[in-house]
Amino acid sequence: MSTQIQVLVIGAGISGLATAYALQKAGASTLIVDSASRPGGVIQSIKRDGYLLECGPQSFSGTAQLTTLCDSLGILSDRVLADPKAPRYILIDGGLTSVPMSPAILASSFFSGGTRSAIFRDIFGKSRAPEPDESVAAFIRRKFSSTLLDRLVAPFVSGIYAGDPEKLSLRAAFPILHEAETASGSLVRGLFNVLNERKAQRGKEPREKPILQTFNLGNETLIRALAESLGPRLRLGVEVSSVKALDPGCEPQAPRFRIDLRSVQGHEVIEAERLVLATPTNVVAKLLAPLDPAFESQLSPVEYSGVAVVSLAYRKEDLSNPLAGFGFLVPRTSGLSVLGCVWNSSLFPNRAPEGHALLTSFVGGATNPAALRKTPAELVAQVHAELAPLLGIRKDPVFSNVTIWPRAIPQYNLGHTARLASLEAARSKFPGLHFVGNYLNGPAIGTCVEHALKTAKEIRISFAN
Repeated sequence: MSTQIQVLVIGAGISGLATAYALQKAGASTLIVDSASRPGGVIQSIKRDGYLLECGPQSFSGTAQLTTLCDSLGILSDRVLADPKAPRYILIDGGLTSVPMSPAILASSFFSGGTRSAIFRDIFGKSRAPEPDESVAAFIRRKFSSTLLDRLVAPFVSGIYAGDPEKLSLRAAFPILHEAETASGSLVRGLFNVLNERKAQRGKEPREKPILQTFNLGNETLIRALAESLGPRLRLGVEVSSVKALDPGCEPQAPRFRIDLRSVQGHEVIEAERLVLATPTNVVAKLLAPLDPAFESQLSPVEYSGVAVVSLAYRKEDLSNPLAGFGFLVPRTSGLSVLGCVWNSSLFPNRAPEGHALLTSFVGGATNPAALRKTPAELVAQVHAELAPLLGIRKDPVFSNVTIWPRAIPQYNLGHTARLASLEAARSKFPGLHFVGNYLNGPAIGTCVEHALKTAKEIRISFAN
């Protein structure tokens, strides 16, 4: 005995939830399942001892799609925006140096004389990206300088991917940079042209400045709203034991997939016209390998960086630094384990009790995987020891919380673009099969939502045809 539905979504992270929500809102009979006990994946907010903690991403950049989604869910008024002028810092020569968010950065210490000369050479010169792929580190050295890589680009890469710039693919992780040089032979000229072309293509499509934001009760507000809207169509604690492809023949609305589910309620068979995989690559590879070995061969090599999220709180009177700003990033050459630190209570209200400051640091990443083998107490001690001299901290933290994500962020390493192309070729053999997730178009929450909504729209159109 089986149950027939139009769409089954496997995976209840932000990508799966947004896809299922859009489909259900459009009237498609949709079911979303996840083996976890809670939805949202790494997006998790908790309230403890008067502190509001983000156990995963600390905030997100606004996009037009996210704003529309929040408005639809009735949570738009719950958003809180960070000051877009809040300074950002990078640790340079043992001190925190502000990063100018304007052309003034050219005159800052991030750009040596050689780097500035390289920029002007790029403006008037012409270069060609090597084939078949190039790392972010190799690109910056080729076009500019090792100093720029160490002081600005590598910390920036750590902040987004917790990755290794020597391994990250430029065209996969930062495609607009590769596209700019390929189109114009110059990064500066190319960026100007590419951005103008994209602006023209968008036309009257709504846009929104990418201001950092969250919600009054944390990032998980978005997850809770999506979950509540899906109601019984969201089922947790459900394992997918197998996926089989069916032959629908000439019937346009016939089931194309048979999926075996297991939970504490027992065994269940679902037959779906469309199947959306919104899980990490290792899960997708395992589920789809019986359909085509290409799924496993292309997805299994995708690496993930593990990250420990360490939140510490101090009395403001025990800090010399006023914490006026967003926080800071750390070059790997500094020798510290901390990748970066966000000053939560300076960015958003009600993150800490009155008179206290909440700081969240990130440890681990692709360049320091051994850090995740430390105990929470060891991580707290290490992070405190590294922050103390930088921020003038005179006493131990009055509060701490540690969350460890062994597979936090997919790495868009060399060859990632080719792997995705092969993955798409394999997917095209199974009409009705779709992928969404942070390993496809970027790990940012806004990017995941945009891709999820685009996928839901494609599925709706396929039903109409």
